[in-house]
Amino acid sequence: MKAFLNWSGGKDSAFCLYKAKQQGLAIDALVTTVNEKHNRISMHGVRKDLLNQQAASIQLPLHIVEMPEQASMSTYEDVIKKSNQLLKQEGFTHVASGDLFLEDLKIYREKLYAKSNLKCLFPLWKVNTREMLKEFIALGFKSIIVCVNTNFLDKSFCGRLIDESFIKDLPANVDPCGENGEYHSFVFDGPIFSTPVNFQKGEIVYQEYPAPKADDCFEAPQTSAGFYFQDLLPVID
Repeated sequence: MKAFLNWSGGKDSAFCLYKAKQQGLAIDALVTTVNEKHNRISMHGVRKDLLNQQAASIQLPLHIVEMPEQASMSTYEDVIKKSNQLLKQEGFTHVASGDLFLEDLKIYREKLYAKSNLKCLFPLWKVNTREMLKEFIALGFKSIIVCVNTNFLDKSFCGRLIDESFIKDLPANVDPCGENGEYHSFVFDGPIFSTPVNFQKGEIVYQEYPAPKADDCFEAPQTSAGFYFQDLLPVID
């Protein structure tokens, strides 16, 4: 078995990598979708420079998949298929994802990767999200909120560190791990890192996304929504 991990740069994928190793699953590469127009991680808004620093600290090869902005479902799947073909040429047979409990997303991934004869692994499937986040913190992972969906959280959450006070302040209707798209994060230190990723906070920007059309990308917001993004600036020692 040779597996790659769908790596978003956030806490779920970081914890997924940690748990996969605990479960005896070897992860041999990270694969990240990047918005080709803005050169940032899709939906997270994190600069590619910081993504590269993450991969270097984790000491795994990074495969970047460049995706057009607001790609349709068909475009998204075509780009992923081409990426999968290249990965299969390198001997990859499995793909791991940090999905937690969204059945429709799990089924979608399984069908999508089956088209490329890749088998899916879900090391975090059905874990208790509140307990997971507490374990994530206890293990020494460090993560900052880089994006919040204003349908669930206000601007004050953007740029906060994930810690016990963050969990305590989350509204009752928000999943602790943001599995419903309530927020996204950037992990910069923890047991999978050889050295911390250095950055400083930039500005917070607001962006609105319209409700998707029938053929829009699966990962896009399913209703009209506004998002606050905390920009992170690389710090070079």
